Amino acid sequence: MDVEDRESPLDVASDRCGLLGVQLSTHEGSGEDDPNQETLKDEEPPLSPDLEWLEELYEEDNGDGDLAVVADSGKRRSYAETARMFKLRRNLDQLDCFHRQKEHDVIKAREELKLCRQNIESLVGQRDNLEKEIERQKAADNSVAVFRLRVQHKHLCQKLQSEEELEGHINTDLKQQELELSEVEVELGKFSSLREEVQEEERVFQVLKAQKAATRLQQERKASQNLQLKIQHLRDKQATMLKKEEAECQKKIEEGQASRKIAAKYLKETIKRMHQQEAEKEQKNRELLEKRIQAVKSLKSNIAATQESLRVQQSRAKENAKKKEQQQRQLRESLQAQGINSIKHIYQQKQLEEIKRKQEEFEERQKSKRVEIVSKILQEEQLVKSRQRHQALLLKPSATDKFTSLRRAREKLLYYLDPSPPSATEARATILREFSDISSSSSSSSDVEDLEETMHQEVDHQSLAESLAEPEFSGLWDQNYKKLLNENTTLVQTEVKTEEPAMASGKLNIPPLKKVHGKELKGPPFISKPEDILFKDFEVGKMYKKKVILTNVSYITNHCKLLGVSAHLKDFISIIFEPPGSLSTGMSCDMQAVFQPMLNEDLEGEVQFASAVGSFSVPIRCTIKKCDLEVDSQIVDFGSHVVGQTISRTLTLTNKGALATLFSLDTSTCLTPETSRVPLPSQVSANTCQETSSQNTTSDNQRSSVSKGTGELQPKQESQELSETLQEEQPVSEASATGPEAIPENCVSTNVDAQMDQSQSDFCDISLGNDRDGKIGPFESIKLEVVFTPSIPGESKLDFHIKFSDLTSKPIRIQVRGVAVSFPICVVQPSIDLKICMFDRLYQESIIVQSRASTALKLTFEVCPEMRKHMEILPKTSFIQAQSTLNAQLKFLPRCSLSKDAKRFFDIDTGVLEVPVTVQVASQVKPVHFTVHAVVTSSDLQFDRTDVDFGYCSIYQSVKSSVRLTNLSLLPQDFGFLGVPEFIEVQPNDGFGTLLPQETLEIDLIFSANKAKEYIFQLSCKSGINRDFLLSCRAVGVRPPLELSHSLVQFGATAVGDRSTAILYLINCQTNPKIKQPIPPVVNDTMAPVAPRLFSFTPPKNSDISITPSAGSLLPGQRCMVQVTFRPRLLDQEIKEEVLRLLHRARLLCEKDLERNRYAEHENKKVFPVGTTKGKKASVSPKISKVPDGPKTDQLSESPNPADIQPGSQQYEEARVSLLYSFTQRHSEYTVPCFVSDGAPPEEDQQPTWSPFNTLYLKLQCPAVQPPLVVISNNGLNIIDFHQVAVGEKVIKRFVVQNISKESLDLRSSVLDIHGPFSLLNALRCIRPGEKHTLALAFSPSLGKKYCETLEVHSQKMTLEMTLCGEGVVPAVTSSHPGGLLDFGYVLEKESTSQVLKLQNRSAVAVGFRVLLASLSPSKPQGGADKVAVLLASYINSQVQPTVGTQNYSGLSVFSVVPIEGSIAPGQSQDITVTFQPDHPSVNYSDILTIELTNKSKVCMMDLKGAASSNNMYLYGGDLLTVPVESLLPPLITSQPQLTESEVIEKPIMPVLVTLRARCSTGAITPAVRELQVGCIHSTQPSKKSVEFHWDNVGSLQQQGFSVEPSKGTVEAGHKRTITVTWTPQSGYKPYEVVQTCVTLILKGDETNAYRVTLMALVSTTAD
Repeated sequence: MDVEDRESPLDVASDRCGLLGVQLSTHEGSGEDDPNQETLKDEEPPLSPDLEWLEELYEEDNGDGDLAVVADSGKRRSYAETARMFKLRRNLDQLDCFHRQKEHDVIKAREELKLCRQNIESLVGQRDNLEKEIERQKAADNSVAVFRLRVQHKHLCQKLQSEEELEGHINTDLKQQELELSEVEVELGKFSSLREEVQEEERVFQVLKAQKAATRLQQERKASQNLQLKIQHLRDKQATMLKKEEAECQKKIEEGQASRKIAAKYLKETIKRMHQQEAEKEQKNRELLEKRIQAVKSLKSNIAATQESLRVQQSRAKENAKKKEQQQRQLRESLQAQGINSIKHIYQQKQLEEIKRKQEEFEERQKSKRVEIVSKILQEEQLVKSRQRHQALLLKPSATDKFTSLRRAREKLLYYLDPSPPSATEARATILREFSDISSSSSSSSDVEDLEETMHQEVDHQSLAESLAEPEFSGLWDQNYKKLLNENTTLVQTEVKTEEPAMASGKLNIPPLKKVHGKELKGPPFISKPEDILFKDFEVGKMYKKKVILTNVSYITNHCKLLGVSAHLKDFISIIFEPPGSLSTGMSCDMQAVFQPMLNEDLEGEVQFASAVGSFSVPIRCTIKKCDLEVDSQIVDFGSHVVGQTISRTLTLTNKGALATLFSLDTSTCLTPETSRVPLPSQVSANTCQETSSQNTTSDNQRSSVSKGTGELQPKQESQELSETLQEEQPVSEASATGPEAIPENCVSTNVDAQMDQSQSDFCDISLGNDRDGKIGPFESIKLEVVFTPSIPGESKLDFHIKFSDLTSKPIRIQVRGVAVSFPICVVQPSIDLKICMFDRLYQESIIVQSRASTALKLTFEVCPEMRKHMEILPKTSFIQAQSTLNAQLKFLPRCSLSKDAKRFFDIDTGVLEVPVTVQVASQVKPVHFTVHAVVTSSDLQFDRTDVDFGYCSIYQSVKSSVRLTNLSLLPQDFGFLGVPEFIEVQPNDGFGTLLPQETLEIDLIFSANKAKEYIFQLSCKSGINRDFLLSCRAVGVRPPLELSHSLVQFGATAVGDRSTAILYLINCQTNPKIKQPIPPVVNDTMAPVAPRLFSFTPPKNSDISITPSAGSLLPGQRCMVQVTFRPRLLDQEIKEEVLRLLHRARLLCEKDLERNRYAEHENKKVFPVGTTKGKKASVSPKISKVPDGPKTDQLSESPNPADIQPGSQQYEEARVSLLYSFTQRHSEYTVPCFVSDGAPPEEDQQPTWSPFNTLYLKLQCPAVQPPLVVISNNGLNIIDFHQVAVGEKVIKRFVVQNISKESLDLRSSVLDIHGPFSLLNALRCIRPGEKHTLALAFSPSLGKKYCETLEVHSQKMTLEMTLCGEGVVPAVTSSHPGGLLDFGYVLEKESTSQVLKLQNRSAVAVGFRVLLASLSPSKPQGGADKVAVLLASYINSQVQPTVGTQNYSGLSVFSVVPIEGSIAPGQSQDITVTFQPDHPSVNYSDILTIELTNKSKVCMMDLKGAASSNNMYLYGGDLLTVPVESLLPPLITSQPQLTESEVIEKPIMPVLVTLRARCSTGAITPAVRELQVGCIHSTQPSKKSVEFHWDNVGSLQQQGFSVEPSKGTVEAGHKRTITVTWTPQSGYKPYEVVQTCVTLILKGDETNAYRVTLMALVSTTAD
């Protein structure tokens, strides 16, 4: 086998340590001299180190041992000798490898020497050329070129000198390498004979290959036959099962068809029944619709009749109003005639009427409150009765008295509240009136009769139920209860009572708790958010939803149960509420109210709940679209104006409601009901007073009926609100309260007043604009113009109303006032507004005085004495010419004493100043007045503190302190910090800005000390009016012992997964111990001697920042390099949230798919009806499709807990990749403190002291961007783990990267370690956006250890780091055969025998192997040089057989191995079968078998040996007479027929030589003993028999001292027998005489063979 195939890196590495200094030696001992021979056969000896074999081998080689004898006597060969043979082969291979390494080193040194000499020659040539060039330039007198060339010449001489030194060094190395090579060659020459011996012993391995291969082939054939039989049996069994399944399937199909027929029959019946039910339901709906149509028709007729009656009443009311107005006019005239103030008298009468009206309203409120009290008493009575009805315990005797007393108390209270309670008939009539009022019409007699019948039926039904109920206690079912029940029906609507029996049952019977844990419960146990459920501006036909949160505010664990909504809201409002169970204090539950209006009217009610503490309710209010109209001012004052001017004012009419309406302006002073509404365009003519009053009466009746119907069930607050609302609507409520008889008088009186006011308004100076009517939309504003044109001096008034077409909107009254003056002198601007003024600031304004007189007049401006310090008018006295104007100057300089000087005119709280100024006109008694208005405010700017102490500040850092600057003025003020020192900075906007009124601005003062000293300074803030506000500041600058080279690091845009690194330095500047600086109160060692300082960086936890080194020590004057790395990554919480989002999205998609599948199934059912035959087939598919959807939806419906999502899982990595694809830019800032110790490092058991004054701060700005390159394979992980790989093997893995950016990327990689196990197999290229690229990486470990390396994939924008890791495992494979000789013995020709070897893999990885035979190796000489050496060797060495012995004539290998190669799993074993199969007789069959692993290491090496015979007998032993090499050509002599016993003598006799050597020692001769073996070959042929042998002429042998034991015998098949030949010298033996004799040995088996045995004996005096 080739030596190069057996080398390994470990052997070469071990040989490089130097094998030349070790002596080579061998050791050999005979079997008799080795007492531990038997022990060595049983167990393997421990192997010595790699260098000890040389010394042992050298010792054995110097001895006189006989290697041929040891090799020939195979029975005495020990296990130690076999191990020694393998050990010798391994070490010889190592020596050869070391020899090749030395040859390579010599060749390499020679090449380097050659290259060096070539460089020297080139340099010498360049030097000569330069010298020539220098001479030429000298001749040309070019000094510059000469200087340059001399420099080059000097440089070349230096290079030449270094090259010559390198040549000498290389020459010395070459000589040393050649010396070592010669020494190795000498060592190789010493062991040439030992190498031949090892090669001969290795041949034995090849003998068993052919035999084991044939045996394995037979076994495989038998196994294949058995397998085919099993397969055939299995096919028959499967065919039987298929037939059985087909029969069962056919049976199921028939049963399914029968069941479908039955199901179709029942389905038809069901559909028919459903159609009948639908027809009946439709018929009922038709009947109900007809009833409703009839009711609507009767309602229309009733409305028409009511309108007619109202017209009559309105006409009557008009007449009464006229009469009343006439009476009032007559009364006014009579009073004026008597000299009585008529206005005062009428006012007093109105006040009396108002008091009377309020008294009546108070009585009405009392009545309503009585009704509420009665309703509450009835509710409590119902609660008590329901509680009694549901109690299961026996009632105590005192309970009856208790309830009796309660009834008496209730009756007494009812008597006090209403002494004359109505009878049942009157109550029923009242309920009927209420129902008729709610329907907004007087019900016809038929409707009343129907309603009465309905009530009678309900009462009868209730009485029947009461009669059927059997009371458990007679005391609870007496007549008093029925009487109370009748009273209850008169006050509560029958419908509410019958529909809500649960309102008084359930858990309401639990008495409410007053105190819990010593705390009194106040208010409801639950509060709602919002407090009221408000559906505002609803439209009929739409649906509205509102969510309400109920919170338990009681002190106990409470529950909440929905009882229902108010009865009149049940048709419109539905509550969606799931009882939450027990709720702790502060816990909440949800409720949803759904409102579907069907009537366009306001609704009010409540949602009632029950709890453990008591019942509570949530109010509900539903409001229709209404008009909310208002004007910006109801009083318009034009002031004083001269006659002849025209002044206009504008009013803004705003509709804040959602309903549009028509409006018109009415100048009548008193509005009548018919004039308080704007007629609609759809009406043919203007409505009369009767129609308007009827509408008002109807709406009022509706409101009153609703309030009465709901008042019994609503709380007390709602009734009060309703009464207050009725009080506000005075005109309408009075009309409705007094009844229809009072309406005509009101109508008459208001009409008369309107006519009178209209006549007065015709002569008024105040008029309205052109827009007197129109339409105002929802949320719209309209401008209305009022014009004042004074014509007559005096006061003008106009009161008009804005009336609307909306019935619920009251007219708006507008009062307009104006004064016409006829003064010749007037101030153009009677009210001078100076706006907002500041103290101590001068303000000026012009006063324009106009004169209409025909002569010049003298004017004098007079200011009140209190304001003379603050206000001045120049000139004080002047003359105004006729028909001209005069401009006077008003100077206003408010002093800070204004609040003291002018208390009457100045309001300190609001700052409003109102000063009256008088203009005295000569010859005019009445002066001219005008007013000066101003708002005076301060101009102060105020700091929240007067002193700012920055404390101790490092000169390397900045300290920020914030102050708050407040503008106390009502005007905005500009400010700025001027004269700011260089060591302080004011922000924002560098200390300049504007403060709005009453605004407070936070100002940052940033102090940066430039020296270590104390700073005391003031900051000046100057306002826009040049006022200074000072701020005192103080700071102490200190110098930390350490200094950072950079305090701000701005990283570039770094992709996620990439990293950016910044280098900065930390410097210990303490070199002079005499430096003085202010000593902080905490730091006491500032003046201490200079000592090392400890530092420690503390980056934020879970950040993307890492600092190296994070801690350390610095000596004075020393600096340390600090590396700051920014490695952006995705947060774990973000990835888990993305996992939940992806799962939610998948769940939604799954639900959509399920919905789509259901819709498709529904459509299929419509297309293929069940009754048809096609439908039967189609109905099977939906069932099949539904099967896999169940578990899928169940699996997706459960969202995992974020804590259960493990990093590295598939969901986690998918979410991480999704975030990378959708990543946006992220900017983060970090401030990392660097703590510095105060003094020298403490002892080991003490902690260093840190001072905040010495702390340094490093600011980091870290922008992170989306990575352009991502890994899409390996679940997105950047770690490629090759796991465990056997040493010498190669594993290839691939990972894929994708360009997710919008630009092309040029990829390039970092260089991996060329001596490492990792390698990149393919090249990188440019990838376009969206493209992918696959990288192939190989891992081939050479040592058994763990490897880790980083591969960087570079692009223009990022570097993608891939971590490569793997572990090399040295394969541990053992063989059941230790190696050495594997002898197959004798077999018959053309027969085979096999032996099995077992390989056991004890390593943790799968190991590949292959089996090599020397006879099949192309590098091994077969019949070549090794056989020639055997033929030419000496007698001793000639007995050693060549590596590859005799081969078969057929060309097939004698030895065969199965399997030749394979892989062994960890912890498993593999059987290898070696077969020996010769095709002709020979005793020279041999070969070498080597088991080699994938990494070229050998498990074992065996010598295969075998012999073949043509018959079943053989003789083994004796000396070798022929060479162990034979021709592969078959013999030319054909085989003769089998001979009989008589022809044995004629057959050729085979010679055998046996040499006996007796040992002579100290005169004593030890007999010589040799052994021969006779064997009988076991064969599969039954014709073979045992072998007999006998010796002829044994007596002649004894005469010469020879003895043979046994002389004859029989050998059974498969056994062998030993014949011992002993020679004892006779007494007359002569020294150095050779005794020789011949004897015949005859073997009889299937043939008879005769052997001529020559015995040669002599006495030897030398030791073996």
